[in-house]
Amino acid sequence: MATQNRPIVLITGANQGIGLTTARILAEEHSFHVIIGSRIMEAGEKAASDLRSHGHMATSLQLDLNSAPSIDAAITTIAQDFGYLDVLINNAGIFLDFDPTLSKYDLYTKTFQTNVVGPAALTDGLLPLLRKAKCGPPRIIFVSSSMGSIDLSKDKTTPWYHLDCKAYDTSKAAANMLMVNYDRIMDGTGAKVNSVCPGKVATNLTGYDGVDLETGASRIVEIAVAGDEGVSGTFTNRDGPLPF
Repeated sequence: MATQNRPIVLITGANQGIGLTTARILAEEHSFHVIIGSRIMEAGEKAASDLRSHGHMATSLQLDLNSAPSIDAAITTIAQDFGYLDVLINNAGIFLDFDPTLSKYDLYTKTFQTNVVGPAALTDGLLPLLRKAKCGPPRIIFVSSSMGSIDLSKDKTTPWYHLDCKAYDTSKAAANMLMVNYDRIMDGTGAKVNSVCPGKVATNLTGYDGVDLETGASRIVEIAVAGDEGVSGTFTNRDGPLPF
């Protein structure tokens, strides 16, 4: 169980990379109880156990965004164990566009299942618990990408203009639209719903080419810890607003 008055955050895909770094910073520097969402239970428990060994509050949660029963079970577990949720960070994502083994159908199906369908179903199911947030306003964050910006994707000077990443790009544009809709749904509740682009971060997704994880996580953390004065309905990176 979480310590009273300690904010609770669920981070999907938090057993590695930017999700784990975000979890660590929120636990170490902001006294969050972090729920490590992970498709592989053992990997999530290893991450949570490491945080606990350093005196922080962390639990693991098996969560496969490709499985409706897994999503439903995760929501039920959070409801039973905590009864509320302060922050949801939809971090888990995949980039499969350069996988030559996938048919186009499988490429789009797999990408959208993990990057759009799963997060949408999870967020929908967690709304009642987020509405019961106890430590500040409910906060929902979609970890997006500037590659999902329609305006930037039409700009021939962008580094990815000539890359064929249609599945990933469109999935992140869809994630931004999810954000806009949940911002609308939660209007009047004080909730803060935003999309954040961490930039090109050195993770599995980028072949470990990019900025360090702490830099990439900085804007996600900033939005996650914002209180009543925090923004909502925005798409930003650490340098400021991004065009949709």
